[in-house]
Amino acid sequence: MTLSVSRVSRFLNSPGLSLCLVVFSVIAFVSAVLALSGVAPLETFRLLVQGSLGSSVYLGHVLKTFIPLTLCSMGLVYTFRIGLWNIGIEGQIIAGALGGFAFFRLFDTWIAFPLALAGSFVAGAFLALMSGLLKTRFGVHEIFAGLGLNFVAQGFTLWLIFGPWKRPGIASMSGTDPIADVFFLSEKGPFALSTFAIVLVVVVFFLSWVLIRQTLIGLKLHASGTNPTASRLLGLRPSLSLLFALTVCGGLAGLAGFFQVTGVYHRLIPSISSGYGYLAILVVLLSRYDIRFVPLISFFFSCLNVGSIQLPMILQIDSSLSGVIQGLVVLFFLLVKSMKDRSVQNQVSNREVSDE
Repeated sequence: MTLSVSRVSRFLNSPGLSLCLVVFSVIAFVSAVLALSGVAPLETFRLLVQGSLGSSVYLGHVLKTFIPLTLCSMGLVYTFRIGLWNIGIEGQIIAGALGGFAFFRLFDTWIAFPLALAGSFVAGAFLALMSGLLKTRFGVHEIFAGLGLNFVAQGFTLWLIFGPWKRPGIASMSGTDPIADVFFLSEKGPFALSTFAIVLVVVVFFLSWVLIRQTLIGLKLHASGTNPTASRLLGLRPSLSLLFALTVCGGLAGLAGFFQVTGVYHRLIPSISSGYGYLAILVVLLSRYDIRFVPLISFFFSCLNVGSIQLPMILQIDSSLSGVIQGLVVLFFLLVKSMKDRSVQNQVSNREVSDE
């Protein structure tokens, strides 16, 4: 019995093998469901790959999903590291889109672009900071504060679209008038994607990696999230670390909103966040809060989102299959993690019995 538990523990503790177990379980489960539904599993998976990586155009669409999703996911690494569930990240994306779009309406010269970029970061950070202050000053849990502020951001956006910023003579869910063409993130090359957007993601990734894993700030975030009481005894201030993590996360979500306006929709629409905030939570859970794995997992989810568009047209399968696969990946990951934790507990119990 002890030998079998030890083998299971070694298997689950290997990141590569445990990941293979998750992937195999998801593929097997989805294949069984598709086969029972009368759909060829291999053809479905082939279309998912072809629809996301089959051409430079498809890959360009994948990258347009990858950029805001990765920005949000990297921001959430900060908050998860300190033990916070920043559900309000959806509202922070919306706030960033509002902050950027406002400057494009105010100015029609080149100065609007850097002001909009800064405005998006500040607007997203401000909404996140409000959530942090509600928690630290008034004891409101960050989940409830975040959800409430999500509704505020969404409601304010709808009021602007159907009110002060509505298209002349039209009140439409299609959104506001587009921003000037000169402010569109340039679409050049085979992927029709802005170099600026890619560089922004790369810079944010390396800065965040250094900050979280190589500096005292990252150590303080981890310490405050692991044991706030001990952190206070050591002279740290967990409340400040909390506000810092939320502010950075909100700012990065705001940049995602900026990209949604300038690189995707070129206007303000009611669904400007595209659900990337909630999807980013799944990305960070799968990465185990390790920022090094965030881009890879974000790319995988982006491929699923884009590739699933082919399914209704060819196989008459609803494109929501991508969401099912994403959910299953998280479910099986949590199951494997639970098995790992249980095997570790069994090992500890066996050692204690042997010591006695």
